[in-house]
Amino acid sequence: MRLEKLRAKLTAEQIDSFLVTDKQNIYYLTGFSGTAATVLLTKTRNIFMTDSRYTEMARSLIKDFEIIETRDPISLLTELSVSEQFKNMAFEETVDYAFFKRLSRSMTKIDLFSTSNFLLELRQVKDSDEIQKIRQACAIADQAFREVLKFIEPGRSEIDVANFLDFKMRALGASGISFETIVASGKRSALPHGVATHKLIEFGDPVTIDFGCYYHHYASDMTRTIFVGEVSDPLAEIYNIVHQANTTLIKQAKAGMTYATFDELPRAVIREAGYAAQFTHGIGHGLGLEVHEIPYFSAAMTQPLLKAGMVVTDEPGIYLPNQGGVRIEDDLLITEKGCEVLTNAPKELIVI
Repeated sequence: MRLEKLRAKLTAEQIDSFLVTDKQNIYYLTGFSGTAATVLLTKTRNIFMTDSRYTEMARSLIKDFEIIETRDPISLLTELSVSEQFKNMAFEETVDYAFFKRLSRSMTKIDLFSTSNFLLELRQVKDSDEIQKIRQACAIADQAFREVLKFIEPGRSEIDVANFLDFKMRALGASGISFETIVASGKRSALPHGVATHKLIEFGDPVTIDFGCYYHHYASDMTRTIFVGEVSDPLAEIYNIVHQANTTLIKQAKAGMTYATFDELPRAVIREAGYAAQFTHGIGHGLGLEVHEIPYFSAAMTQPLLKAGMVVTDEPGIYLPNQGGVRIEDDLLITEKGCEVLTNAPKELIVI
């Protein structure tokens, strides 16, 4: 089905051959996750190239592709361009520059051109298998958060908390973390991407934790803000506003919604509460084989529309310099009638 959709897109855009070098896109098309792989699609052939380290692995794993062993994919691509007689070759804009320079020197008789988000556009809508893997990645993160609530206390460092989460997610079945875990406490919680430091957590601190994991190659991404010992009135106020913004989007997000509306619904809650200037980042992003992938959202994007099967994040925040900040982030599966929240860790105001 993935190959059929890609081939239809190639035909519609009059592309004779398509070169894939991005590892995530190769995995998406073939299920192969080794370090040496190049894929070429022509009008009649699906070709997978790898070196001798992975040949047998590829043959046992990959269906619907010719497996060709080579340590020099550019020479093979050049030979194929002659034998297959294609007039053009599209490649991903993320292709390695040195690779492109060699390719362009070798292929002087065909039109080489880059594509933007060509496969990512197909990857936006997840199939049932992909959704199940993301669901499990979210469940692992949910459980790890419940466990870390028992671990956080005054005197623990931010790095202690990050390490606890990272190891706990692995113990629960994750293959690894999906990005460097963010733990920002006290005034540092006003830093939207405050990397964990040796700062000790203190009584009265807000603690913002942004974390996720990979499960069978698919990512989760969740943020929760909690409070240690007590919560000040200003931080309790912004917590409730951020929580309202987060849940407002959950109640209304569905297939057919414009990206601009997706961005505006939670942003309006924060703006009307008087904190527009303290919400300093986008409302969310796509999620899948990568923790950040299209779509991204802005007020100017009246097209395209959300589609059923997309998995996107909902992450409003308010950040008060020299006081602290709050962010709540959930992963949402878009459906025809609404959305399903995949991250189910508690998000009521928590004081531990």
